[in-house]
Amino acid sequence: SFLGLDQDERVKDALRNGIERWGSHNGASRAFSSVETNVLAEEKLAEWLGIEAVLIYPSVTLANVGAIPGLVGKQDIVVLDQHCHNSIQEGAKIAKANGSQVLFFEHCDPSSLAKVLQSAGKYRHALVAIDGIYSMSGVIPPLKELNKVCIDNNAILYVDDAHATGVVGTKGRGTVLDAVGNYENILLVGSLSKGFSCLGGFIGCTQEMKSLLKWKSNTFIFGGPVGPPYLDAICTVCDILSSGEYELIIGRLKRNLNILVQGLRSQGLQVLGGATPIVSVVVGDEEQTLKAGHILFQKGFYVQSVIFPAVPYHGGVLRIQVNANHRPDSVKDLVNAFKELQKEIEFPTAGLKNAA
Repeated sequence: SFLGLDQDERVKDALRNGIERWGSHNGASRAFSSVETNVLAEEKLAEWLGIEAVLIYPSVTLANVGAIPGLVGKQDIVVLDQHCHNSIQEGAKIAKANGSQVLFFEHCDPSSLAKVLQSAGKYRHALVAIDGIYSMSGVIPPLKELNKVCIDNNAILYVDDAHATGVVGTKGRGTVLDAVGNYENILLVGSLSKGFSCLGGFIGCTQEMKSLLKWKSNTFIFGGPVGPPYLDAICTVCDILSSGEYELIIGRLKRNLNILVQGLRSQGLQVLGGATPIVSVVVGDEEQTLKAGHILFQKGFYVQSVIFPAVPYHGGVLRIQVNANHRPDSVKDLVNAFKELQKEIEFPTAGLKNAA
């Protein structure tokens, strides 16, 4: 949980009250019925985001795997950033099996995207799919420039902003609105677990697109819904994010992030990210990456050892997640643990330019 809302008593109360009202589960697909709170949660999400409509899915993965092949057909193309999330790529595989052409452009490169779209030949519709933040590297793509290329080439920009939802941008609304200024040519995908501490994913769009997704997205039609108690909790989190309290919460998170990132960089380590609560430290060798994670775990720190194929071969990283509830002293203890770790693990260094 990025914002620590999993331990917030208001969120816990919303879950408890939801169970009392609805029980633990709604057994019907939303193609047949929805509980009242489902409508309210989507309305609150749309209001918080400043977007026309929102459609909730059981997860971000199911949103991507359902929406992408549902929106394109045999005369259409799907263009992916080379580093886009696995769930986007899985959705594109289904689209390809259904007859759509799937192409790739160079990572975060608007000129490469333009070349791919212009050389794709005649197409009816084009969907360009990217991440709002790339979670392993922390890179934020040039959204405004990519969207302009899409508009110039009659393409829709599909942004999986899961890692930014709740923690990046004004009121935590993610990367898109602050960068582009509107959602007019964009489908926005967000997470209801990472920042929200609840369950599910969503797509922000127009009312017309929402209706289309309900008809065309198989994971929405043929899958179960988010449990009603979580929908009540989502409404509660929307109220928190829309209030003045949000600045206090995000302030604590940014404080912890700053302690971590500056502390690691001061040691000369290669640190990726820092805009979101997920920060990666480059190790390289697979065996050393696994060993480093094990040593830290024995010292009381759980970080993820991420190796090939999740990252390039010999590109292993230690993936760290901080949240707003972590004590600053605990974050400092982790930074100090990395100092000790370097006595046993040889890390590639960032050099003086990136240190401190």
